[in-house]
Amino acid sequence: MASFQKIVAMFFAGSVALAMGSAPAMAGMGTAKPNPHNPCGAMAKNPCTAKGKIDAKRLTRPAGTHLMKGRHRVLVKEGRRLWHDKSLSTNGLSCNSCHHNHAAFRATFAKPYPHYVAMPHQQAGMKKVSLDEMIQFCMVSPMAAKPLPWNSRKLAALTAYTETVQKSFKPPVGGMKGKNPCHPGAMEKMHNPCHPKMVNPCAPKAANPCAPKH
Repeated sequence: MASFQKIVAMFFAGSVALAMGSAPAMAGMGTAKPNPHNPCGAMAKNPCTAKGKIDAKRLTRPAGTHLMKGRHRVLVKEGRRLWHDKSLSTNGLSCNSCHHNHAAFRATFAKPYPHYVAMPHQQAGMKKVSLDEMIQFCMVSPMAAKPLPWNSRKLAALTAYTETVQKSFKPPVGGMKGKNPCHPGAMEKMHNPCHPKMVNPCAPKAANPCAPKH
């Protein structure tokens, strides 16, 4: 009898959820799982954010070493290819994964290197970094790979290309608000999909792209 009541209760809960436009994950008839594709959900993961601590020695250019020299135009061309090369990482990311069309750059990126960058400071305690050290940081986190050899052509090429990206970068008005659609300060509803005054794609409704899925 108890089992029958339990089944009836779970059937009723499932019916209510379906009526609200969300299908519960029926793992053992349990609770619904959050949709990781919901940009405003708790499970939304940003692979470009800082994670864990890093030994600053891995990211600091050894004294007496220099970038490999070469024809600048050739290095830039090679660097552009490497910028999109996911094989440099162990997790399928490339430089372009985080920085396509200047995404995820803070206003400080426009300043001449070396300068303070938040992520190396938070993870490695580095007060300022040179551009090639910043590239090494990105290799280790978030690309989850080893730093490139300091005298390697790849590091020289990526540094040369990133310099061209930096020259074309203009800090967005209002800082990062325009880049982060769920930023609490992004009050313009055209930028914030979770703004209460707009049609919220994360709201419970029949055609909810953020609804929990099986």
